[in-house]
Amino acid sequence: MISSNDFRPGVSIVLDGSVWRVVEFLHVKPGKGSAFVRTKLKSVQNGNVVEKTFRAGETVPQATLEKSTMQHTYKEGEEFVFMDMETYEEGRLTSAQIGDRVKYLKEGMEVNVVKWGEQVLEVELPNSVVLEVVQTDPGVKGDTATGGTKPAIVETGAQVMVPLFISQGERIKIDTREDKYLGRE
Repeated sequence: MISSNDFRPGVSIVLDGSVWRVVEFLHVKPGKGSAFVRTKLKSVQNGNVVEKTFRAGETVPQATLEKSTMQHTYKEGEEFVFMDMETYEEGRLTSAQIGDRVKYLKEGMEVNVVKWGEQVLEVELPNSVVLEVVQTDPGVKGDTATGGTKPAIVETGAQVMVPLFISQGERIKIDTREDKYLGRE
């Protein structure tokens, strides 16, 4: 159990049978009446954001999350096979469990798998990945770094906007959180 007075950004709580992460909180002491804590909570399962108010000192169950480092070894049908880097056990996840991050998942990549009990909540990819451009319009002489962008498809199938001078076969660094081109590798 955790008191609403101990809320901080990143704290995970259980509310209505699902896990929520505190994004923002504000401790309010009105001139009249009792103090309360106004929070903005984000669902770990589906990403919904809600605002909820708790009485000061109210206790709620804290979610005990387990994070393990796993390596993506191969894809079998619709399932992605991972190996736990500590126990060397094999685990399987579907693309629905991984979410939209699946577009940057590459064989051999190490990820953090966050579980609540036996339920997989999220798969955390590295903040940036280096991938090869497999399809894009050819660069033309005179294209500059600040001139504009064009779509490029990388080896995992994801589409990223890149500068005009990037050509097919180049390796680029991509921010997985914002789907942005960071530079050549």
